[in-house]
Amino acid sequence: MSGTLPNRILHVPRRFVAEEWGGTETVILEISRQQQRAGARPEIMTSLALARAREETIGGVPVRRYPYSYPFFGLSAADRAAMDKKGGNLLSLSLFCALLTRSEVRLFHAHALKRLGGEVRTAARWRKKPFVVSLHGGVFDVPEAERAQIMQPIANKPEWGKFFGAFFGSRRILEDADQVICVGQSEYDKARGQLGHDRIAYLPNGVDSMKFATGDGAAFRRKHNIPTDAFLVLNISRIDSQKNQKLLLAGFARFRALHPAAYLILIGPETQPEYAAALRQFLAENNLTGCAKLLPGLRNDNPELQDAFHACDVFVLPSMHEPFGIVVLEAWSAGRPVIVNRVGGLKSLVRDGENGLFISPGEQGTPEDLAARLTSLAASPALRQSLAAAGQAEARTRYDWSRVTAQLEELYQAAERHADRRYGRAGQ
Repeated sequence: MSGTLPNRILHVPRRFVAEEWGGTETVILEISRQQQRAGARPEIMTSLALARAREETIGGVPVRRYPYSYPFFGLSAADRAAMDKKGGNLLSLSLFCALLTRSEVRLFHAHALKRLGGEVRTAARWRKKPFVVSLHGGVFDVPEAERAQIMQPIANKPEWGKFFGAFFGSRRILEDADQVICVGQSEYDKARGQLGHDRIAYLPNGVDSMKFATGDGAAFRRKHNIPTDAFLVLNISRIDSQKNQKLLLAGFARFRALHPAAYLILIGPETQPEYAAALRQFLAENNLTGCAKLLPGLRNDNPELQDAFHACDVFVLPSMHEPFGIVVLEAWSAGRPVIVNRVGGLKSLVRDGENGLFISPGEQGTPEDLAARLTSLAASPALRQSLAAAGQAEARTRYDWSRVTAQLEELYQAAERHADRRYGRAGQ
């Protein structure tokens, strides 16, 4: 691309706050940093959901936030809070106006669908700019039970925002996008079969492998009163039914009955407070409160995040559904073995017995399966080491952010070529 062309890239997620961090936030921030290094000017434009500041800089990347609403009658404060935390179909006309007026825009990159994605689509079309869409949370590859849980806060609530959905072409986002990016192989395979075009790409997430290569695991154990000789099981993810920590607790309880020196740490923001309460109740009822803890989520720039990985003996991600699983890359980069459920993007990320273990060969493991896997790792330091070494090598060679962002740039250029044909600029 010529250096004289506009170089502002607008990333538009549903929300973006350092205190409620997840895989999507990591992806957006890291690719933005890489784009800055390449001379671009990425900006994150989002809603004020879960945030107070209208503008701030996170990790060197400017973030601009705008007022929003959920266009449904009869929503309680609890309903709005639940949608802020997870999956709310919000409307922000002020954000739409900002997308229309931001200067020197090269490309729009939507990280959300529904009304917000429709705002990006419409702004891009009105301005005759290319736009791409990343599918982070699962669209074609999401269990129906999870979809129903996300929609629960608006169940039976009259909607006054249907006009805006139609106006912004919310149902046309994926068909009209100049490029659709899937972070999970399973999602990509299903999207290829259901969309009416071939502008679909699989682009996995990445990791800053050097960032996670070091950490003070001993300091983490001292801070949280974990004995140096304890076998520590770690989970870092949203405290949410999708992440299936109930399975982890049940499997850990069986494992600890035979390994009384075992400890468990769960770290993450509580997107479902009632689910977190159920987990704490399970710990209390099973006399595990002295050896298992739920800790608040950590900011991406908090070094305790790396320390936690280096403190553990094994990382477990028992999700019921997982588009990709970026925390697996982080655990690998820290040189730790992983155990995961054989679901979603994890099925193509992990190779059982080579760079990790599946809880069971089937789609969803049981507590007994997980306890057996934990037992096998506790009994074999050599197995832990071999799995960890293979994962670490893969994280460094296949998933470095510089490599991922170079592939993203190729997709941007493909989107630009398609937009040029769409708007009659081909050959100019």
